[in-house]
Amino acid sequence: MSRPNILIVDDEPDIRETIGDVLGDEGYVTRAAENAEAARRALAEQQPDLVLLDIWMPDTDGISLLKEWMEQGCTASVVMISGHGTVETAVEAIRIGAYDFLEKPLSIAKTLVTIERALKNRDLKQENMRLKHRLEPSTELLGSSAAMNELRRKIQRFALTDNWIVIHGEPGSGKGVATRRLHRQSRRADGPLVSVNLGALPSENVAVHLFGSESPQVRPGSLERADGGTLVLDEVGDVGADLQAKLLSALVERNFLRVGGRTAVEFDVRVIATTNQDLEKKIERGRFRRDLYDRLAELTLETPALRLHREDIPELVEAAVKNAVDAEGYPYRSFSTGAFNTLRNHHWPGNVRELHNLVHRLMIVNESGEITRQDVETALSGELRDAAEGAPPVDFDRDLRDAREAFERAYLTHHLERTGGNVTDLSTRTGLERTHLYRKLKALGIDHKTGKR
Repeated sequence: MSRPNILIVDDEPDIRETIGDVLGDEGYVTRAAENAEAARRALAEQQPDLVLLDIWMPDTDGISLLKEWMEQGCTASVVMISGHGTVETAVEAIRIGAYDFLEKPLSIAKTLVTIERALKNRDLKQENMRLKHRLEPSTELLGSSAAMNELRRKIQRFALTDNWIVIHGEPGSGKGVATRRLHRQSRRADGPLVSVNLGALPSENVAVHLFGSESPQVRPGSLERADGGTLVLDEVGDVGADLQAKLLSALVERNFLRVGGRTAVEFDVRVIATTNQDLEKKIERGRFRRDLYDRLAELTLETPALRLHREDIPELVEAAVKNAVDAEGYPYRSFSTGAFNTLRNHHWPGNVRELHNLVHRLMIVNESGEITRQDVETALSGELRDAAEGAPPVDFDRDLRDAREAFERAYLTHHLERTGGNVTDLSTRTGLERTHLYRKLKALGIDHKTGKR
């Protein structure tokens, strides 16, 4: 573990030297700055773990410098020091963001204890931030392109209404982020946000998840739990015909019966439905009800595929790198110009999710400080190479049926691994309906959850 880095900012040389010697003996790495300008340069060169910051300096006072750093997002823990401090000054410094306030002449023992506590407090805050990044889904739609600016503008407008919305978009294009952003900006933001992934549920369990049940005991479903807030029907195109009728009736009447129940349950929700399918085509083929779609789609929203806003890739990469560093503790990696050019030229069938996963993989396997064009090309070609290596050799002595089954088994297993067992994403990749896919997987003896036989 690296030793904590402490920046000592004081216009008195004796104090800088004395504190530096003591902290050096205690195992800390120290740097010193004689005024605010020198402190700014030191902070720009390397972010310290802790700053001992004098209040009275010849160019800029410590309180003003502290305020400047906090506004810039400085992550260092700051302890203020002064020989002319007052209670009001100390309170103001802590309000702005300082951890503590020490009076001169400094007590070595008290200074060391305060530094130790400040560093532990900083570590705790960083751990909390990492946990927050992991546990709290993002609502940030990144990108400065015209497509993303328009998406944000529409969300802002739609959030002001209570209309129901259908969000169309390819897998990984940000439908989940858009739904969370809509909820957070709406008047229902203080209410619950409940999402039910209709594409991942076995058809026999969807009704219980949506409406709840009363046998053997009362169990509320998603509609009930979302009361007063927002209900997200994720991959609504996968709802079967029988349930479409029940869902439409509940949405029109604003009440429903739990499975096995006899008493109507009323609810008040805003519904946001998402899909990666062309529902208009499903309606034409008789696989989705027109009246249900019209009820859900009071407003529609499209999340753009990444290939339609490639100019946002550098910003998305930087965000993914920052997430990997902050949330996972990976060492920072920069991307070369050639690497960015290669990323821009990729087709991105998995959209932003695929880009995010690729960046994390590169952060793990790359041992240098910069990720190059060759690194990206190798990572992008790895999927095709893995598929080729995993495919069975061609056996021309087999009959056609056996050879076809062997290929289908390798093909579906490969794509199941790439989608993490998500049959909805697998349906999009392969162009097969989910019902047919389930039958095909069962016939080939493949467990869709593990991708194995």
